[in-house]
This record gives sequence, C-alpha cells and structure tokens, in this order.
Amino acid sequence: MSDTQAEVNEHGHEVLAYSDDSRHDVDEADHYVLMADAIRDLLIEKGVIEAGEVREQLEFMDTRSEEIGAQIIARAWADSDFKERLLADGTEAIKELDIPMLDAELIVVENTAEVHNIVVCTLCSCYPRTILGMPPDWYKSKTYRSRAVNEPRAVLKEFGTELADDVTVRVHDSNADMRYLVLSIRPEGTDGWSEAELAKLVSRDSMIGVSPARQP
Repeated sequence: MSDTQAEVNEHGHEVLAYSDDSRHDVDEADHYVLMADAIRDLLIEKGVIEAGEVREQLEFMDTRSEEIGAQIIARAWADSDFKERLLADGTEAIKELDIPMLDAELIVVENTAEVHNIVVCTLCSCYPRTILGMPPDWYKSKTYRSRAVNEPRAVLKEFGTELADDVTVRVHDSNADMRYLVLSIRPEGTDGWSEAELAKLVSRDSMIGVSPARQP
C-alpha cells in the first residue's frame, strides 16, 4: 500500500489520497525536531547523558525496521503457544526472539472474522519504533489522527480494506506507556509455510491495522 496525503472531496471533507507521503505537517515536524535537538544538547551540557549514548541510541534505531515486527507476527502464526503468550504479554513474549521493547509496553491485538483492530496515536505519533522502525508520515498527520477515531471504516476503505457491517472495528490509541501491534489474520493457503515465508506476507500497514496481510 502506498502512503497517503490529505485532499478535500466534493463534500468538503478531508480524505486520504494514496501518493507521496512527504506532504505532512512540516511546520509541526520542524518544531518538534528543533525542540528535541535543544533538549538533547541541554541534557548533554548538564551531564545527564553523554553524547556517545545518544549516538548509540540513534545507531540502534537505524537498525529497526518492519521486518522485526513481521518476524513476530510470523512466529505467532506458526506457533500457537507463542501466539497465546504474545497476546497475554507482548513485551515478555518478544524477548524469546531476542527482541527488546525499549520504548514502552507492547500490547498485541488480534484481528478475527468478528473484530478488526486499527492503531492510532491521537496526541502525537507514539509508535513501536523498536519493532517497526520509523512511522510513515500519514500516521503522524493530523488527518489520520483525527479520522481514524471518528470514522475508522472510511479510513480503512481508503486503504482498500472494506469490512462487512457485522465486523466490529476497535481503535487503539497509543501513548507514552503503551504501543500496539496488530496480529492480522493468517492468509489462507499457507499451511506448512516456514516462518521466513510467512514473514514476507506481513506488511507495515497490516501491523498498524489499516490493511490485511498480503495474500500468497
């Protein structure tokens, strides 16, 4: 699924259009970048942290990507016992894969035939960066943050995900203490597949909940 930007439809409502996701709240992003740089420099100056520690953390985050999250989902699809532990305590379960959850508690929510989950951060852009890497710009946009809560079915439809009326949509609001990961429905026709093969069917968007897993 390509990334999105906001456009206004014939009814005067903002919608998500699929194109270059570089169009974002540029001024807002610049503000937070400058504020983060200022706080970092102040903490280094006061001796609270060292410049080397900052560099190590930045280098660590550069190694993070959605492939890590896909590994988690693939293991859950292939191992029902791991899936049970993952749904009970995501933070502890991923330690079995030597994956640290450094930024917050991980809560994994499962899509079923009756329930579809979608993740948003209404206040800013809280996102499980340690297992998915950096969030897409549309996830941080004011349009998505507002509409995912107020009209989630419409947002899902714009991503190509149309749900039956009897499917319940649950919206999960990430915050500073909790990050959410969506365990999508395992695609049919994948019996006997290895975890590596299954992981290729997992996308970033499916782990946010705006799209299903890829079909084989």
